[in-house]
Amino acid sequence: MIRVSVPDEAWHRALEDLDVELVRWDGTSTQPEGWLDLAVWPYTLAPADLAAIDASRIGLVQGQSLGYDGVADALPAGGRYANVVGVHEDSTAEMAVALLLAAVRNLDVFAAQQAQGRWRKARSSSLVDRRVMLLGVGGIGSRVAARLDGFGCEIVRVGSTARDDERGHVHGTAELADLLPTVDAVVVAVPLTPDTERLVDADFLARLPDGAIVVNVARGRTADTDAVLAEAGRLRYASDVFDPEPLPRDHPLWSARGVIITPHVGGRDDDEDGPAAQDAVRAQIARLVAGEEPVDVVVDHRAVGTS
Repeated sequence: MIRVSVPDEAWHRALEDLDVELVRWDGTSTQPEGWLDLAVWPYTLAPADLAAIDASRIGLVQGQSLGYDGVADALPAGGRYANVVGVHEDSTAEMAVALLLAAVRNLDVFAAQQAQGRWRKARSSSLVDRRVMLLGVGGIGSRVAARLDGFGCEIVRVGSTARDDERGHVHGTAELADLLPTVDAVVVAVPLTPDTERLVDADFLARLPDGAIVVNVARGRTADTDAVLAEAGRLRYASDVFDPEPLPRDHPLWSARGVIITPHVGGRDDDEDGPAAQDAVRAQIARLVAGEEPVDVVVDHRAVGTS
């Protein structure tokens, strides 16, 4: 019988019908004695907390988020970590489209006027006939593309390398310099990697035409915050993620012209994503019970022997 740790009572109730041994471990208390085939990692803990685990006694750490930046640096030698796929992508894509529409229709301006009790018309634009770049064509990017169908905009997809798929052509990031001046908006939905860190930098933003919109639902460090501030006003920036995060109360982004801020709420919250995350973990457990290799392993330090 395989042994699985769960972070709280809700998880215990969700999995207690399975033919596995369940133990309670919230990631901050003392690690259970003995071997754990799977450790369901709490959604609320930062990746740095993984540094304290004894990875030699855990077959797989199962995260509850799609992003896994920082995990490779924190996870001790011999550890394996899987992210959760299919839980947060739809809601994050929905947030991306919401931010894009809010920016293009100046909803932040009207919200500010509402707070002041002012009725003042201001011109806004539309997505109709606009060119929207999707920077990132994975789980989130593909769902953004599906949601933009019907808005009358042209979608320009950009991935790490140029290729063709069932939806058409995907440009490579090597083409960004030529593509950026031709688009009206960019939705950033890339994973945070050494290649994508500060991808949205001063040169990237300078190539966009006046009035262009940048929406970021990836990670805060995919954008250079100073560069964003320098272009605020000429460009619109609508983001759910920031560097630093949480954004300090006195940070200049709060008052920067043309900036829309949401506090990293794109993914589904704990109450909403519970059943979906539980289904993903149940499927992972079923693979382990069957003697199969786990899926969605994004960090594996077993082969290299170093963290």
